[in-house]
Amino acid sequence: MEALKEAVSCAWSVLCSNLLFLQMFFQSQHRRDCAAKQEERQRKLDELPSSFFEACTETDNEVLDLPLSELVQRHNAGSLSTASILNAYGKKVVLAQKTTNCLAGVMIQEALVSPSPTGSDCTDIPERPKPLSGVPVSIKDCIDIEGYDTTVGYSSKVNHPASSSAAIVRLLHDAGAITHVKTAVPPGLLGLETSSDLFGRTSNPYNEKYSSGASTGGGGALLACRGSVIEIGTDLGGSVRVPAHFCGVYAMRSSIGRFPAQGALSPIPGLESVVTISAPMSRRLEDLEEFWKRVVEMRPWEYDHTCVPLPWRPIDLQETKLKFGVVWQDGIISPSPACRRALEWVCDALEKQGHEVVDFSPPSIPEGLNVGLQLCFGDGGAGFFETLRKDEKLDPVMVAVRSLLAMPLFLKKILATITRKLTGDEVWASMLETLHLKSPAEERALVVSRDEYKAKWHQAWENEGFDFLLTVPHALPAIPTGSAEKVTLVSASYMMIFNILDYVAGVLPVTFVDRKSDALPKDFMKSDDYKNMGLISKGAYSVYDADEMHGLPLGVQIVGRRFEEEKVLQGMKIVEDALEACDRKFIPREF
Repeated sequence: MEALKEAVSCAWSVLCSNLLFLQMFFQSQHRRDCAAKQEERQRKLDELPSSFFEACTETDNEVLDLPLSELVQRHNAGSLSTASILNAYGKKVVLAQKTTNCLAGVMIQEALVSPSPTGSDCTDIPERPKPLSGVPVSIKDCIDIEGYDTTVGYSSKVNHPASSSAAIVRLLHDAGAITHVKTAVPPGLLGLETSSDLFGRTSNPYNEKYSSGASTGGGGALLACRGSVIEIGTDLGGSVRVPAHFCGVYAMRSSIGRFPAQGALSPIPGLESVVTISAPMSRRLEDLEEFWKRVVEMRPWEYDHTCVPLPWRPIDLQETKLKFGVVWQDGIISPSPACRRALEWVCDALEKQGHEVVDFSPPSIPEGLNVGLQLCFGDGGAGFFETLRKDEKLDPVMVAVRSLLAMPLFLKKILATITRKLTGDEVWASMLETLHLKSPAEERALVVSRDEYKAKWHQAWENEGFDFLLTVPHALPAIPTGSAEKVTLVSASYMMIFNILDYVAGVLPVTFVDRKSDALPKDFMKSDDYKNMGLISKGAYSVYDADEMHGLPLGVQIVGRRFEEEKVLQGMKIVEDALEACDRKFIPREF
């Protein structure tokens, strides 16, 4: 009997081994590449010194609290070593990955063993002080770093390391910065959630049931967890500003050509009519401004032929009475009570400081957004979807876009007519009948329409004489995991419109969702306000729940005109100072 049991047990073991082998053998290349990438990431973490898995010491916290300028000064002077900086920030990286799953790749070990340009762990004669010496900078995984994959969230790009570094990465290294990690992105960079088969889902540090935003959601989560000083992301329709709003950090998109972008891959390669720009994010406003200044002083146009040779232009608006225009709604989705309250707080604070704050009804945002989306998907989505493998999961937002693009045009026109008659929802009806493959002549006509739309905004701004505009960054706080399809890509309209216009736009945190102050009125879903909403707006509001969202960050967006980066950063500071003067300073949670 014992011999029989042993034989059965042996046969079962052999069978299980064979089944495991067959499973591995027949597993798709997509699944194998995803598994290999995640194993590589975990191995890199496991290889870190044991101290990285311990709690931060008092010394570590002192390093983490240093503003960028002081960190650089100490590292250049040799009183703060690269190892000490990485030990502090590395601990936060490990914790951030454990709690939010925000990383695409880990380069800390390489940074630890690389010769330090300056600092006490350098044995060579000290070089001239470097403007970003010792600053940990995380890099979004759509930006090339020589010797490392740039996956853009696609498994097909695994094991294809970049042959050269992007312009911003070369500039950073020359300036003495430490590129220590790459951060997670959704497939193709378009979506409202950072989730992929390749890296898994990145959660919001404030509430794991909610999104960290996209497509720089990995960077937003890492910054909120204090795992980096600066994140280099990209932005086509709000991809650094959505995570800043959702995660309670700072970001600013510049005008095209102000920040180096060569070597940063776009969601839609070759698209010039709505350009993807590279942009930094930070966890402190002073660091964002200082970083911008130091990058421009490195003459980025000598690294990137697309950069405009425009030096840094210091500006001081602290004693100036300014005029702010407020865009309360975009004509598509009205701000939720929480987001509207954050905007109201900012308006009240500015008025108390003597600034002029007036309502502004801009040229139709739905009209401009419709033109922009047609230009983005004028190729029928080929540029975005061609890299996707058959069994690769997409953000639900992009699944809906693909279905819409694939639908026959005659059918979409029928649905648009029905939508207009039954709901009166012109925004959704126009999206239905206009998002389709375009001919070259149609694309050129859209570019003309875009430029005419830009001219309308220019004239409206000139007529009003604004210094800045204020808007919500998004109609909602961070959205629940898996709800992107209900919220839709159109919900990014408050941000994407300024990509279409090429205006400078920054986001800064203001406050947090409050379950009492920000609750919808009782029986709201039965109210006339709800009944009069369009389909897109109803979908977005279906996921809003102030009680469940309690404690999530809320931001505000401040907008300037083209190439007003210095001015917008000053505007962000004026807003932040005004809030502090009203005892409403934003204090992020410690993670």
